[in-house]
Amino acid sequence: MEIRIEELSEDGMGVARIGRKTVYVPFTAPGDVVLLRSWHRERKRLVAHDYEVLKASEIRVEPGCKHFGFCGGCAFQHIEYKAQLEFKEEKLRKFLGLDVEVLPSPAIYGHRNRIDIAVTTSGIGFRRRGRWWDIVDIEACEVFGPSSKKALEALRALIDELRLEPWNLKEGRGFLRYMVLREGKFTGELMINLVTAEGHLGDVSGYFPFATSLYWSVNRTPSDVSYGEPMRYWGREFIREELDGITYLIHPNSFFQTNSYQAVNLVRKVAEFVDGSKVLDLYSGVGTFGVYLAKKGFEVEGVEINPFAVEMANRNAKINDAQAKFRVGDAAEAFAMSYDTVIVDPPRAGLHPKLVKRLISDGPPTIVYVSCNPKTFAQNLRGLKKVYKLEEIVGLDMFPHTPHVELIGKLVRLGTAP
Repeated sequence: MEIRIEELSEDGMGVARIGRKTVYVPFTAPGDVVLLRSWHRERKRLVAHDYEVLKASEIRVEPGCKHFGFCGGCAFQHIEYKAQLEFKEEKLRKFLGLDVEVLPSPAIYGHRNRIDIAVTTSGIGFRRRGRWWDIVDIEACEVFGPSSKKALEALRALIDELRLEPWNLKEGRGFLRYMVLREGKFTGELMINLVTAEGHLGDVSGYFPFATSLYWSVNRTPSDVSYGEPMRYWGREFIREELDGITYLIHPNSFFQTNSYQAVNLVRKVAEFVDGSKVLDLYSGVGTFGVYLAKKGFEVEGVEINPFAVEMANRNAKINDAQAKFRVGDAAEAFAMSYDTVIVDPPRAGLHPKLVKRLISDGPPTIVYVSCNPKTFAQNLRGLKKVYKLEEIVGLDMFPHTPHVELIGKLVRLGTAP
């Protein structure tokens, strides 16, 4: 049957209605006319798997990657970038009841500084949308950039010549499991991390002479994760990234914002929202905000529950000669009263309820809330509005070609605003 795509779902699929049924059609755009042949039930909804676009929407463009439409990594390469931003602004309007501008990414291809490439018996690449066991074999990743092609060619040569056994996802056995690429977009430095099961990996540095840093990490668990215990490295222990003149060290197990170009706007906007001189950086990670603010003259203390992240944050402070101190601690237990501004950058689950209560009772004059999940931001905001007013808010497109969006909100305690 012929159907018309009416809108996009929250996770970026085209939405069509057939009588009382709603069918979700991947990789389509509002305005597309689609010949729908069949669908299946997926997580309590109907998802099309056999369809053809008969008439293209006016907002359709040519995807920048030959693997788009098969690989599940991107959802929107076929939609013009202006319309992607409009979709994200509408998403924020839905969750927050506010008109929020989403600032475009300075680059929409070659912007990702990390990709996790699965190495399996069914292919080397990324998962097919909706099928965790099915890997789309890729030649390169356009959202990462040209070095992905070089690394993939070297990886395939290594597997063939050394006869390394790729991982069997269904049976949970094999040796080579992932290749993780990390790149300093402003430094040009490249890290390659080969993640394997237990076993032996000899000196493979000759296959990757173009890498600044090459790691071998071991995942000893059955869990399908792209990290493990670092066993050996060749080249440099860290690669570096620079954001607005500040240098950060990147380790295989460090979290860092995945879009370096937009991360520059992120740290600048956070600094713009900070009031006063004393700053508490909660969920401080490797010190992305804290080190940047310290170099701008703020007095910064960071709290992070991950000891390794704290170690990296203090290293980053040292190499930048930044007067910031980071310590291991639970953000929910941190004492925030003696600070002018508290920065919170929680995981997707949002702020712990205990921290929300603590901020309501003992919070500072200003909170800068960085969020990668508008839904949990909205939930936390409802609680914090008892004593805080949302003074400013902006979205940043950290993740072009996906439905995800980053938020920064400035909350000012009632009675303290000028």
